[in-house]
Amino acid sequence: MSQPITALVIMGVAGCGKSSVSEALCLLSGATAIEGDTFHPAANIEKMSAGIPLDDNDRAGWLDSLCDELRRVDATGQRPVLTCSALKRSYRERLRSALPGLGFVFLELTPAVAAERVAHRPGHFMPSTLIDSQFATLESPIGEPLTLALDASTQSVQHLAALANAWWQEHGLKCPV
Repeated sequence: MSQPITALVIMGVAGCGKSSVSEALCLLSGATAIEGDTFHPAANIEKMSAGIPLDDNDRAGWLDSLCDELRRVDATGQRPVLTCSALKRSYRERLRSALPGLGFVFLELTPAVAAERVAHRPGHFMPSTLIDSQFATLESPIGEPLTLALDASTQSVQHLAALANAWWQEHGLKCPV
């Protein structure tokens, strides 16, 4: 067996269900949710709200903050589950360097489904006009170590969370007694 998974990143483009799946997974596993969007600096939120895609420089400080939070939560003995788009392999490698045993659950869906979901998501700063840029930036993690890909287009949040939880248990999650 490969290295045990001690923490997870729920990843994918906007609208794939990261936050919902993370919440359901944390209920099943007793893990601690880290909502990646809350770590964006105001400048990033303003840029996305204006329909301007983030670039590597915009994401650098945000990724550093997420690495710090992963380490902080892990150091308390909790099992972190981070929501983060993690669109590029270099972003995922940066997160992996912060915490050994970090697994990734990739929620795959089509651009059309993502755009539909984002267009009907109330109160979020990410407009549906940025969906194409997210897919253009996405480097699929399929084939990377400690990575599970799930079809998020048609499966329910509860089913996705159950699949992620079962995979995590197979690969190292120790449930509380």
